[in-house]
Amino acid sequence: MNIFYYIKLIQLLLNKNPEKEAGNILIRKNMTLSSAESCTGGLVSSLLTDISGSSSYIKSNFVTYANEAKMKYLNVSENTLKNYGAVSEQTASEMVAGLLKETNTDYAIATTGIAGPSGGTEEKPVGLVYIAIASKDRMTVHKYLANKNYPRVLIKYLFAKKAVKLLAEFLREENQ
Repeated sequence: MNIFYYIKLIQLLLNKNPEKEAGNILIRKNMTLSSAESCTGGLVSSLLTDISGSSSYIKSNFVTYANEAKMKYLNVSENTLKNYGAVSEQTASEMVAGLLKETNTDYAIATTGIAGPSGGTEEKPVGLVYIAIASKDRMTVHKYLANKNYPRVLIKYLFAKKAVKLLAEFLREENQ
């Protein structure tokens, strides 16, 4: 068995499961969610859909790895990509705003980052991710930096888990 199985088992034993918490809030409030991922390559969607009943609140999930996909499906501006890059607060916010508009969901989450081991710079190192979460009334963008020496697969997983944790917190704040 791989490391992710053990991580999930420990989370379940400790009753720390932000995917389930997010799902419970969405079900209770009869709300919907969509995701758009770049660096996480579908892991956020995978974590969210690991929860039984997720089909009642998950509406659309996109993996927009290429800039062309970000522009075509999420309406990210070419100027934003040229001026700030694919890995930026500006791109993350346009990804989540475009996702909300295109899918007409109550909530949206988007990730864009550098999982490495190549692709990093001094300004934007390996391990950098921007996670954007939005409702129709509010948006937040978080910057997170994982250890650049971790293997790519672990960095992607950490990005995805951080994104789902932030989503659960966002939903909790919105629905108190």
